[in-house]
Amino acid sequence: MPHFHIEYSGNLEEWVDMAGLCEAIRAEAAAIETFPMPGIRVRATRVDHYAIADGDPKHGFVDISVRLRGGRPQEVRDEAISRIFHAARTFLDPAMAQHSIALSAEMRDIDPELSPKYGTIRDHLEDT
Repeated sequence: MPHFHIEYSGNLEEWVDMAGLCEAIRAEAAAIETFPMPGIRVRATRVDHYAIADGDPKHGFVDISVRLRGGRPQEVRDEAISRIFHAARTFLDPAMAQHSIALSAEMRDIDPELSPKYGTIRDHLEDT
């Protein structure tokens, strides 16, 4: 873990490279020492039905949900969400300068005893 789920308003696809945003978040997460690289997952889901502010369809949003296996100290979590938010904001700044976009993020812990994991990604990573 961590898992990043980006929900975004469908109108943003005209202005934002969502695959690029996923990669920007993945790269920043991989640079955070306490995040095991093989456990990083970033995905984006387009939302076609939404209503924002005054209802004008020109408004858009990006909401980043970070699920993190519990047990990390508060200062580690504080730094991590700050870095992820900064990476997303830096990536989105050009679009936000031209368009009405709301950016938000939330990090929450997952109880490790209630979240079993199994995978073979580590078995298939190239040694670097």
